[in-house]
Amino acid sequence: MTYPAGIPSYLQADQLGPWGIYLQQVDRVIPYLGHLARWSETLKRPKRILIVDVPIHMDDGSVAHFEGYRVQHSTTRGPGKGGVRFHQDVTLSEVMALSAWMSIKNAAVNVPYGGAKGGIRVDPKTLSPGELERITRRYTSEIGIIIGPTKDIPAPDVNTNEQIMAWMMDTYSMNEGSTATGVVTGKPLALGGSLGRRDATGRGVFTVGVEAARHLGLEIAGSRVAVQGFGNVGGVAARLFAQAGARVVAVQDHGGTIYRDTGLDVPALLAHVAMTGTVAGFAQAEVMPSDHFWEVTCDIMIPAALETQITEHNAGRIKARMVIEGANGPTTPAADDILQARNILVVPDVIANAGGVTVSYFEWVQDFSSFFWSEDEINARLVRIIKEAFTSVWEVAQDKKVSLRTATFIVACSRILHARELRGLYP
Repeated sequence: MTYPAGIPSYLQADQLGPWGIYLQQVDRVIPYLGHLARWSETLKRPKRILIVDVPIHMDDGSVAHFEGYRVQHSTTRGPGKGGVRFHQDVTLSEVMALSAWMSIKNAAVNVPYGGAKGGIRVDPKTLSPGELERITRRYTSEIGIIIGPTKDIPAPDVNTNEQIMAWMMDTYSMNEGSTATGVVTGKPLALGGSLGRRDATGRGVFTVGVEAARHLGLEIAGSRVAVQGFGNVGGVAARLFAQAGARVVAVQDHGGTIYRDTGLDVPALLAHVAMTGTVAGFAQAEVMPSDHFWEVTCDIMIPAALETQITEHNAGRIKARMVIEGANGPTTPAADDILQARNILVVPDVIANAGGVTVSYFEWVQDFSSFFWSEDEINARLVRIIKEAFTSVWEVAQDKKVSLRTATFIVACSRILHARELRGLYP
């Protein structure tokens, strides 16, 4: 593929990595954008990329340096919005792609945000509590020049949680000279967090799964479910599917893969994971070789771990009627094509896991108004928004005869580019 002069390699679609996958997804949707296609290059270039050095004092007296990122893909429809992950394999390509998928996700469910994402390349398990706090606060200070309640609002992601959001909020507030609870979401309730936020992503996965199953004529009660990743997304989704009468027959996480044909005791497994940190060692299940997870006979498969898990190498082995993407970017474009050819419905991440950012939006609104809603009200609003978004995407998919992923991109990209066209270019 030949690119115009001046296009850096990290913006090119044939470069391996998550950003290249995102660009391929955008290229697939351009033919459906009509006159808005003239603005499509906007989608392929992040608005702002900030790479920061994060030096901290270690407990042994040494000074260590870590690399941090904050990428704002789009702020056309509102402030940037997206999580911060702490992981030893974080790369710029990954953070760029995640920020772009946040733009798509927010537009798909029609909340007034753009897309952003952040990360630090560090294994947080190697840090003491004090080191973890120092790296969080230093990173927040470094990116403080571009974040803010009306500019860019971080949230938890891989290996970050309510406590880290509390430190980020406090650091930003101290630097600003006033308490700014709306600078992050996913905070503790005592600092302006929202009820329902912790379960929101998993609840969104379940809600969109129920809607997709209804269109397929699949009964949730009695269906077989396999889940990869058993944290706040996969664990919550598994619990809700089990409560609806589904049998969760296989679960995989970083520690191993377990299986039980008659269905796992999900509450007991959640308790085991809370104690041990992994599904490995759960007594009421068989151990399964990890690579065999993709061959489990099931109705619904939920990849809810990291990106690029379903590829051309394992997509042909999947025995599910439906894949619901709880993780960001778990399926490559080549795998997408294989699954579609095999008539396996893929409910894409950009709508399937949008429950988290939807309730983050609720949290942000509540912080601005200093008026907080009940959990029942939050869950009801979440379910309504997710159902409406899925219905819009399903109708476009049927009308255009495209996959749900392409349909979601059509809906989202049209909204982003329409806003771009209305705003124009300044100066």
